[in-house]
Amino acid sequence: MTRITVAAAVAAAMLIVAPAGADATHDFGLEVLSSPPSMVTGGDALVRVTIPRTVPLQKAVVRVNGVDVTRTLTLDEGARTLTGMVDGLRLGDNALTAEANGQGNGRPEASLTLRNHPVTGPIFSGPQQRPFVCKTVQAGLGEPLVDNQDGVGYRVISPSGATVGWSRDCSATRTVDFLYRTTSGQLRALPDGPLPADAAQTTTLDGRTVPYVIRRERGTINRFIYSIAILAPPGSPAMPPNLSLWNGRLLYAFDGGVAIGHNQGTPGGSALYDPALSKGYAVVHSSGTRTSTHYNLVLGGETAIMTKERFVEGYGVPLYTVGVGGSGGAIQQYVYAQNHPHRIIDAAIPQYSYPDMVTQTIHVGDCELLEHYMDVTDVANPKWATWPNRSWLEGLNASATLPNPYRGGLPGNSECVNGWRGLTPLALNPLYGTAGAGSDRFDPAEIAAVKWTHWDDLRNVYGVGPDGYARVPWDNVGVQYGLGALTSGRITAEEFLKLNATIGSWKRPQDMVQEGCPFFPPGCTNPAAWDPWSRRNMRLSPDGGVTPAPRDEGDLGAIRAAYESGLVFRGDEDIPTIDWRHYLENELDMHNSHQSFAARRRMLNFDGDASNQVIWFTDARPARAFDQTPQALGVIDDWMANIREHPERGVAGNKPPAAVDSCFATNGAPIATGDGVWDGILDSKPAGPCTQAFPIHSTSRIVAGAPIEGGIFKCALQPVAEAAAKGLYAPWIPGAADVARLTQIFPSGVCDYSKPDVGRP
Repeated sequence: MTRITVAAAVAAAMLIVAPAGADATHDFGLEVLSSPPSMVTGGDALVRVTIPRTVPLQKAVVRVNGVDVTRTLTLDEGARTLTGMVDGLRLGDNALTAEANGQGNGRPEASLTLRNHPVTGPIFSGPQQRPFVCKTVQAGLGEPLVDNQDGVGYRVISPSGATVGWSRDCSATRTVDFLYRTTSGQLRALPDGPLPADAAQTTTLDGRTVPYVIRRERGTINRFIYSIAILAPPGSPAMPPNLSLWNGRLLYAFDGGVAIGHNQGTPGGSALYDPALSKGYAVVHSSGTRTSTHYNLVLGGETAIMTKERFVEGYGVPLYTVGVGGSGGAIQQYVYAQNHPHRIIDAAIPQYSYPDMVTQTIHVGDCELLEHYMDVTDVANPKWATWPNRSWLEGLNASATLPNPYRGGLPGNSECVNGWRGLTPLALNPLYGTAGAGSDRFDPAEIAAVKWTHWDDLRNVYGVGPDGYARVPWDNVGVQYGLGALTSGRITAEEFLKLNATIGSWKRPQDMVQEGCPFFPPGCTNPAAWDPWSRRNMRLSPDGGVTPAPRDEGDLGAIRAAYESGLVFRGDEDIPTIDWRHYLENELDMHNSHQSFAARRRMLNFDGDASNQVIWFTDARPARAFDQTPQALGVIDDWMANIREHPERGVAGNKPPAAVDSCFATNGAPIATGDGVWDGILDSKPAGPCTQAFPIHSTSRIVAGAPIEGGIFKCALQPVAEAAAKGLYAPWIPGAADVARLTQIFPSGVCDYSKPDVGRP
């Protein structure tokens, strides 16, 4: 199976054909405003033709596949451009040409190939996933459109319950409705006639106070449900959008969550994102850019490009597009800015960020192995009864006082438990998963055949092995768990050896069995089946560590594919970025705060420059009382205005005064701002004021010696004796028997994190 390389696809998409060696001032300019030229969808595209000064305006002729479309375009005499929609494009390649009609040989001309794809996709994400459960009913759009009578896809039923056909693509008819926000903050359908008495007012970015009425367009693109929302005067849904209240700015609302795909998903509340809509921003959203629908960011990037294309064609080219979204929504902003520069977003506000998803699986996959070790294998060790000590091995925060639902509500919890428990089986176990409501519209055998793993969800990327299962990059060969705890004196050499001899690894997907309580069946409490660690799917020592437990070797092809596809954020991002989060370490929330700095470190590793990224933290103690995002939107707007006025200064050279690293109190008031507030995290300087106020934790792999940025799927190895000679275990000096035991535990060697990831291209 051919794997997807996003960088290559985007590079090809951005090529604009022009006569070889031509002088730009004497040739036509051709560009597609709505999408890259090779990513046109739905049979139409918004194009702009720039007419050279050597050609009289009335002599310019534009053709599509040889048909003159000049009269359908709008002439701007001052800018010397023709702009408009061209439609009727056939699937595949279409020729857009411009020439000076009647000027003889040597006249200026240009051509551009528009590659048109179905609006149902795909463009570059590869074969579409099946089965694929439609959610149009749950989204309020009714039954999906019938597209076949062959029994393929989702069974479509009539109001009487009769089957009327099947839907492969889960398409829905485009609809428009109007909503209004009440004075109490609710959204309601706008009735015909005068505005309701409880209709709220809002003040837009340009200072106009207007009724808070929203025009909402919904439909399906790339098999997912999209939404476009904009402030507008009440009107007829059948009429084109009234753009008089639009401030010219577009916000793409990305959503987080974790899911394994095979379903269309439904729009989230961010589709009607108040901080933006209330100021006159347009807001675009798709169920395909919610990671609670799937975590295929190749597919997500494709969906975002197609969804933005629909906005530009129907509403116009925005001044800029800013992304907003938390968790998986933040990941998408980093990854899409890298993979599709300026094709989706021009600025980003990632909230509760991680650099990407797939490299989080590296250390999250350790969580249950370590919890099982402390709860079961080494249960007699009193160190682990003191819950904060678990951070010694896991890196993530832990608490002696927060209640633990897996212990009947007794105090003692960790981020591995509170934040991540259940996600290991969700990502790794092919038997544990569901597409939810609507799955009953398929043959049960078809649903039962799905392999519910993150790896199989992205089989187009990772590839498939001879056994029919997707290749898996997860690896812990050579990982010395608890190395930092050993060298700091928190655990003994004997404990370190026991930990690494017994920690184990995960079964391959084809060998896994269904989960037990509390995961499956849902809500079960049977003590005999109690297995919150997924122990039944671990590879453990058969004799308590005398024979070391096997480690798991990741597939090098899968690791390379993760990098080449763009799933890994490498740090190649150069747009205005305000990375904001509440500080949630005390809640043991999964959105741990070191991730903002992991992203910065990757940016520094890439080209030595992270000046386009600003990191803001807001205290959440005792509650998440203040949202800094509206302030970030204002700073981004100033930043983008500066870039428009002085593009030659670049992103960093156009930062407004407020675009600086900062931390804020619970009420949103600044604690400290400016250079140096985060000193001591990525350097050896004394801790800055924000670093002191908001302590940063780590991960199990950082404890094992990996760098803060994470992202090393498979470490380079060195012989144990060589590592010992380097002083890796100091102040412990392993004796000959210790080296022999370590070599038995690590027969192929231990991690050498001074070298790059073995699988990285």
